[in-house]
Amino acid sequence: MKFPNQLYLKLQNRIKNNSLRLLKKPLQLIDFSSNDYLGFCQSETIFNQTHVYLTTNNIKSNGSTGSRLLSGNHDLYGIVEKKLASIHQVPAALVFNSGYDANLGLLSCILVRHDIILYDKLTHASIRDGMQLASAKSIAFAHNDLSHLESKLKKYDTENRKHEIYVITESIFSMDGDSPDLVKMVELCQQYNARLIVDEAHALGVFHLGLLQKLNLHKKVFARVMTFGKGLGCHGAAILGSDDLIRFLVNFSRPFIYTTALSPHALATILKAYEHLLALTHHRLQDNIGYFKTSCQTLNLQTLFIDSDSAIQSCVISQNKRVKSIADQLQRNHFDVKAILSPTVAQGQERLRFCIHSFNSTNEIKGVLTLLKDILLSDPEK
Repeated sequence: MKFPNQLYLKLQNRIKNNSLRLLKKPLQLIDFSSNDYLGFCQSETIFNQTHVYLTTNNIKSNGSTGSRLLSGNHDLYGIVEKKLASIHQVPAALVFNSGYDANLGLLSCILVRHDIILYDKLTHASIRDGMQLASAKSIAFAHNDLSHLESKLKKYDTENRKHEIYVITESIFSMDGDSPDLVKMVELCQQYNARLIVDEAHALGVFHLGLLQKLNLHKKVFARVMTFGKGLGCHGAAILGSDDLIRFLVNFSRPFIYTTALSPHALATILKAYEHLLALTHHRLQDNIGYFKTSCQTLNLQTLFIDSDSAIQSCVISQNKRVKSIADQLQRNHFDVKAILSPTVAQGQERLRFCIHSFNSTNEIKGVLTLLKDILLSDPEK
């Protein structure tokens, strides 16, 4: 049967715009692209401790056998969720299969008709998809622009209002690596009686237990989304909040209700990754982030980079063709740096996205940035 013509034309348009996505095998290069910020994914200690925990507790299941509301709610779920609630200082936690599922599951069910959700225009696709599944009105505010957010809050904070106002943002943005002023944002939400939701996917591990706990704001938000596939190097996510919120999600969140539960091995890995994180007194990640930024200044590259104190450092180089070419040159020289293309980011905001890790050496950081400068100096399209 012939492939639908409209779908074929969409693929051809991607090829024309140099934005066709392909599944490639991971490159065995110096890692400046993965989300494994602390190297936990590679940790033999965590791997071995997980195995010991499962065998010691006689847990020998390869899977979960069903959704949590059927047969998949094995004992490890209760252990992990109780531990997460204690560590993150909240009444309750609910584990989801991924950060995408968590955002989809949260927003698609709590937002009802006549509610208003104000979201940062650069929020992740999973947040946008969750809002699209809801019947609430979704309105963007300019990226990290709290004056613009306040103007929206004022507009919808009507007297005797019957609707809820939600504000959603990320503590670390996945493409820019920057952060909102969370202190001011919490104050605004309190002032206008809005409920704040924060996605901490790229903050967990990088800033220990997340930026909200670092700033002692964690008890002033409606919900937090913690993702384990990045700084913790494993899989899954959790929504943190009140007992009522978790009870509501169990009853109405379709991505939670209608999916097969995580395996015991996945949950045990989460447990051991958290234990490993809590045991760390110091890791090199923050040192490496500082060295990366200082090296950018030394090489006069800082004007190309979006200001960020996180593990995500983005060098804006417009045009898909150009940024792909530069990324290819870096990879040919053994540095795994990925090009982020439009439409993933806005046209003109294409970039090289450097992910810094605790295991990167200073020589690797200096080497990749020196090579980048040399490539840019010889670039005929600069």
